[in-house]
Amino acid sequence: MSDINLTETIEKIGRAFEEHKATNDNALAEMKKAGATSAETEQKLARISDELSRLEEIKGRLEKIETRQARPGGEPMPGEKRQITPAEREHRDAFVNWLRNPADHQRQTELRHKESGLERRAVDTLTGGAGGFAVPEVISREISRFGVDISPVRSVARVVTAGSPDYKELVDVGGSTFGWVGETDARPETDTATLQEVAPTFGMAYAYPKASEESLNDMFFNVEEWLIASAGEAIAKGEGAAFVSGNGTKRPTGFLNGTPVSTADASRAFGVLQFIASGGASAMPTSVDTFIDIVHSLRATYRGNARWMCNKLTLAGLRKYKDGQGQYLWQPSLQAGVPSTFLGYEVVEAEDMPNVGANAFPLAFGDFREGYLIVDLAGMRITRDEITTPGYVKFYVRKRVGGRVKNSQAIKLLKIAAS
Repeated sequence: MSDINLTETIEKIGRAFEEHKATNDNALAEMKKAGATSAETEQKLARISDELSRLEEIKGRLEKIETRQARPGGEPMPGEKRQITPAEREHRDAFVNWLRNPADHQRQTELRHKESGLERRAVDTLTGGAGGFAVPEVISREISRFGVDISPVRSVARVVTAGSPDYKELVDVGGSTFGWVGETDARPETDTATLQEVAPTFGMAYAYPKASEESLNDMFFNVEEWLIASAGEAIAKGEGAAFVSGNGTKRPTGFLNGTPVSTADASRAFGVLQFIASGGASAMPTSVDTFIDIVHSLRATYRGNARWMCNKLTLAGLRKYKDGQGQYLWQPSLQAGVPSTFLGYEVVEAEDMPNVGANAFPLAFGDFREGYLIVDLAGMRITRDEITTPGYVKFYVRKRVGGRVKNSQAIKLLKIAAS
């Protein structure tokens, strides 16, 4: 069934793109003839662009299913669900029982037991002493999966797990030097690498979903799935915004935070991103050359893993650009496992990227795995609150996460400005 659905989806993408091209060509003809595009044509273009985004999202989900089914024994892809061990299942069951009825002393004792001793493997480690219980790893992993689905930055950046907010990384910004010598020449010492320290800023990401006492007493209410969906979506949305534009105060520092400059890598301070101006005070570039300049402002070593990142409105604009031969620069994915591209590079849709506007940075291009660092502190905790809102039970779920630009030479920005 998934084979048929994937094939049908790809066919629909192809038909939608053909309709998009025809509609955009009509819009260009209207502009040339009347100096403006009709509202009807603009609305049709927007509708088709939304449909293309929807179909590409469906295609991505179907591809994940295909890949998982093709793995030996049906093994999941990294970050996806996997078979849990008996110890993990016991801890999860004890945790769910506690969610429903924390007053049961036997259940509290059982849950504490699962968090200690030999069964500690089933718990997210290093949970600290902030109160409440550690969320079982099998549940916290599912909550974290929402971060990949909702926050595209997490899916393309470098993500590590650490046990302390003191985590730092060193980046070689200059590279080691070398020399040439003859067989009997002296070997003078070469210059050493220039290392810069990257220290992510951290904050507590939390969710506070609530359920009625009646629902928790209902044996048919799947409290585990409800908690995963409610907490996972809320935390993921907050993370996604912080990774893009967080100010670094009690949260990650986003890659758009700060003051990007137009100077090249050799003369720009470490940690400061470079922008290329759109050429217009409040609009996207009129020339494709600007996008080519962005691509080639990135060092060749980073271009191999580079991708564009923008929101759906900016993406709709990218779909309208043509080259000198009238060929569209955005190309849909018409083959399983192959992403849609702009100028040959994958486009990642991230709704937390800003819209086009004066002095905005609506488009980023680069190797985000090299350019941006996300650090998850091990351990997710939960506290049950049935006091503050009578008749309801609230669950305070929290985790600590940090982020910061790792290598400012690996990400470039488009700035909406004349220069």
